[in-house]
Amino acid sequence: MIRIFIADDHPIVRQGLRELISRQPDMQVVGEAEDGHAVVNAESRSTWDVLLLDLSLPRLSGVEVVRRLHAEGATTRIVVLSMYPEDQYAGKLLEEGAAAYLSKSLPPQEVLRALRAVAAGEVYARPGRDRSEPPAAGEPHKTLSPRENQVFMRITQGRTVTEIAAELDLSVSTVSTHVTNIKNKLKARSIGDIINYAHRVGAVE
Repeated sequence: MIRIFIADDHPIVRQGLRELISRQPDMQVVGEAEDGHAVVNAESRSTWDVLLLDLSLPRLSGVEVVRRLHAEGATTRIVVLSMYPEDQYAGKLLEEGAAAYLSKSLPPQEVLRALRAVAAGEVYARPGRDRSEPPAAGEPHKTLSPRENQVFMRITQGRTVTEIAAELDLSVSTVSTHVTNIKNKLKARSIGDIINYAHRVGAVE
């Protein structure tokens, strides 16, 4: 039986994953968390076979969770499930210690295949996907770090710096630094330019 722990800050996503996994005869959900701190501090960690981890968790990002568990020598295998395209973060997360990186746009059966492969000790890569493929020319948003991308996506949703700081459990000055870095990478002069850029490249609906 593959014991899976789900970490995602959206209740409806956790519910959907729980129902999907619970229908599999060889899998069971052994716990859930809605932020990164809850994952790394969970007392039940030694019982997990696979951690199904959202990249954009509050308080402690998915990237930091991967780094900490890897640094501690945790035996739990990690599958990162994210809204961001695989060519944007897959290589980086696999280097940090994840065993798979999947986009949330994939069909459920693809996620189940990845969970089984990872539980069997494999590093799962989708067929035909070059994990080292560099960002396409003219797409500077794909050069943003995971944390910068969290800030970027919240900017496109109309959040203020203060609101973003509260959501990500960061200081206002840290978020402001990320905003400055985002502006530099996107060659934007204002928040409005960032939002316009996001709409232009289809990074936001």
